[in-house]
This record gives sequence, C-alpha cells and structure tokens, in this order.
Amino acid sequence: MKTLRFISLISVIALAANLSKAQQWTDASAKKWVKSREWANGSNLKLSKTVNAVEFAKQYHTNKAWWDKAIAFLNDKRLDTLKPGKYVIDGDNVYAMITEGPIKDMDKTGWESHRNYIDLHYVISGKEKIGVADATTATVTNPYDATKDVANYNTEGKFYDAEPGEFFLLFPGDAHRPGIKTGGFDKDKKLVIKIKYTLSNL
Repeated sequence: MKTLRFISLISVIALAANLSKAQQWTDASAKKWVKSREWANGSNLKLSKTVNAVEFAKQYHTNKAWWDKAIAFLNDKRLDTLKPGKYVIDGDNVYAMITEGPIKDMDKTGWESHRNYIDLHYVISGKEKIGVADATTATVTNPYDATKDVANYNTEGKFYDAEPGEFFLLFPGDAHRPGIKTGGFDKDKKLVIKIKYTLSNL
C-alpha cells in the first residue's frame, strides 16, 4: 500500500514538473505558437511582425477568455459602421475605443507606453504610420502617471505603415508612437482595444 502511494506521489510530482516545463515559453516556441494562429479564432487578419511573441503567448494563455473576446470584436464585419466612442467588451478587463478624424504630422506626436493595459491598434480605414521602440532603453520625458496609465519618452524606433488588414500589439515594454501622417492620408478611422496586462508565471 505504501509502495502504491509512493508511486502515485512520484507520478503527481512528475506530472506537475512536466506541466511547469511545458508552460515555459521560449522565443522559438512562442513564434511557433503565433504562426499556428490558434489565437486568431478564424480571423484572416495579419498580426504585425513587431509583436513580442513570448509576451503574447504568456498573456494569451493567462487570460484566454479576454483575448478571445478582443479578437472576436476585432473580427466583427461591422467595424466600419461603428460610431466613434468606447465599447465595453469585458468590464474593465477588455474595452475598445474607436476614433475617426485627422492624423498628425510627426512632430505633433510622441512616444508612450502603458503598464496596466496592452494596446491592440487597428486601422479600420485610411492609413497611418506607427513607431515601435524598446521602452526599457528609452529616456523618460514624463514619468508614469497611474491615473492615465501612461509614460512618455524620447527615443529612436522603427516605423511601420498601419492600414486595414493588419493589427499591432503593444505590451508594457513597447514604447509606441501612433497616429502619424503617411501616404497622403490626412485622416483615418481607428480601433484601439485595451486588454488588461497580467503578470504571468508562464
């Protein structure tokens, strides 16, 4: 009897160790998961190559229900008919904001990052340029303001065209500079989904 209990205990410990090991994301395993498009739930939308795959994998598997709701909203065929404003998706955990109007010249925009929420940026119509940089190496110009969940920076980054069909994910470590005029477009209609960031042990 004691031998059976001992074997059972060893089995449980081994299973727990294997599960713990399986939950550790590497750059290679996370990129493979992103490529599998498990997260897409049937969506044909393209994920920007700027995404931090490890962070995405951790956050998705920590709060899958939130992400599934966010992607479902993003994949709504009626996005172009929705009026500007705030749309609650899952209380304070996930919500969307739609804006429509002028986009700015480069010198009228700035770098920012957030701690409490992940930003999903998607241009519904029109086109803009968005900058992405490493917030941990950027020079802080305005310290983090908890009431606004934002910090501002001065830094160098890479810039990408944001247009319909592709979305960007910006995590707390990603400084970003959105809403920059490009390609002859003076205005656009844009969706930003805010997804609560959770410290993850995965």
